[in-house]
Amino acid sequence: MINDENLSYMKPGAMLINTSRGALVDTRALVRALKKGRLGAVGLDVYEEESHIFFQDLSDEIIPDDVITRLLTFPNALVTGHQAFFTEEAMAIIARTTIQNISDFAAGHENENILRPKNVLRSPGKGT
Repeated sequence: MINDENLSYMKPGAMLINTSRGALVDTRALVRALKKGRLGAVGLDVYEEESHIFFQDLSDEIIPDDVITRLLTFPNALVTGHQAFFTEEAMAIIARTTIQNISDFAAGHENENILRPKNVLRSPGKGT
């Protein structure tokens, strides 16, 4: 979706943030836009080829992916390695929601996060 053509429509100096899917952004196009000064900044929490880069210590290795290594050379590019949601607030909300879902499920209560097949037999007096 985000390629050379779409980047050319953006206001010069715009900031592009992607926390969705790495494949939505042509990273080579981002590098070109940064080199030209077309983009003011880039923030990526996802990268299409992230499985070979994120979630492991590569500090003693050469990273074979020239695109991500070039992107990381820009002072106005930030790559968070699929970690942006790890704020204290986000983790607290995830924990509360998970505990509530488990409690509701165990009590036989329905909520928007619990999917139950229609043919599941329930104990008498355990919810609907």
